[in-house]
Amino acid sequence: MSHGTLTLTPQTQTSDATSARRHGIGFWVVAAAFLTAMAFSTVPSPLYPLYQLRDGFSTFMVTIVFAAYAVGVIVSLILAGHVSDWVGRKKVLIAALLLELVAAVMFLSGTALPLLLVARLITGLGVGALTATATAYLHELHSTHRPTASGQRFEKVSTAANIGGLGVGPLVSGFLAQFVAAPLHTSYAVFAVLLVIAVVGVTLVPETVAESTARPAYRPQRISADHGERAGYFAAAAAGFASFAVFGVFTSVAPGFVAGTLDHPSRLLSGATVFAVFGTAAVAQTLTSRMSGSTKLALGIAAEALGLIALVTGMYTLSLPTFLIGGVIAGIGAGVLFKAAVGAVAGMAAPAERSAALAGLFLISYLGLGIPAVGIGIATLSMSATTAMTGLAAIVLILLTGVTLLARRASATR
Repeated sequence: MSHGTLTLTPQTQTSDATSARRHGIGFWVVAAAFLTAMAFSTVPSPLYPLYQLRDGFSTFMVTIVFAAYAVGVIVSLILAGHVSDWVGRKKVLIAALLLELVAAVMFLSGTALPLLLVARLITGLGVGALTATATAYLHELHSTHRPTASGQRFEKVSTAANIGGLGVGPLVSGFLAQFVAAPLHTSYAVFAVLLVIAVVGVTLVPETVAESTARPAYRPQRISADHGERAGYFAAAAAGFASFAVFGVFTSVAPGFVAGTLDHPSRLLSGATVFAVFGTAAVAQTLTSRMSGSTKLALGIAAEALGLIALVTGMYTLSLPTFLIGGVIAGIGAGVLFKAAVGAVAGMAAPAERSAALAGLFLISYLGLGIPAVGIGIATLSMSATTAMTGLAAIVLILLTGVTLLARRASATR
């Protein structure tokens, strides 16, 4: 061997190939675990009308149960979303999956309102810790397995697992509730088994974060909205809020609208409705990956606005096809709009502040997941669901107009 030249022995080459293969397999194991956990988080969506019939819950109480989930996600994002950076991806991901498993067991043990509230809160705690961790884990596993490849596979798979998973959960639970006995228990039993399998699978995946002997002192995730281009940041934050408002409505009260206002009580239909919204959102995010940020922003705003108008029209005319088409178009808009918001914030923030900037965006977005849904629940105490949805659509349309104006202002100051 000449000086300055490293010669790889056959044993070294075999070891490197084996390591790359393990990371490649681990990539798909983590993706499956990610999808399973996100799907579990939306399993109750088509079941809420059954809870209402069985225990007499009002639409307002359904949105409170849903809001408990959003609170759990927000708390977990702040307290645990960044912890895997120093304790390792595997430990945090397994802990998050175990929280989801605890929630599944709680759902299986009864249907009392306090139990549902706690189970949804725990689900949110698991999702908040899992989302950032699993995304980072997938990125690192992909980079180790294919160090010279582009990040497109990672982006497509992580999007499919995250947003697509949110749609898979209601589709599975809606199908099981329609055709299998014990509709309020079977779905949770199925996902409890899948979560156990996910935990076992993740334990076999290589760790990608080297454990440090000198860990930094713990502190909650820093949240900040001060990133120089304030108009651009506030535009992105408002876009995130508006996007998640659509997602929140479809995972909380939309199945009740389909069953009640539109008089279509099929659980499978309710689940398929939610799946269509999230599925098309995930596909739209993938197909628009090569678009510029401004183009994605404009497309997202236009599609979400058009979709909301069609959705409300479907409710007034009692037209299920119009309602579904509106939901799909709004889902496409919400997916593209949120992707544009994430890209804008990641691009404008300094590298040392990017985590804090994105944490602020996710916090505001998850407020959009819970607040509008609860607002509709409160409104239905004194008005029809159609009127309440009309009011929300009007507020979101105003918000989207504000996003447009702020984005133009930010563009003019560059």
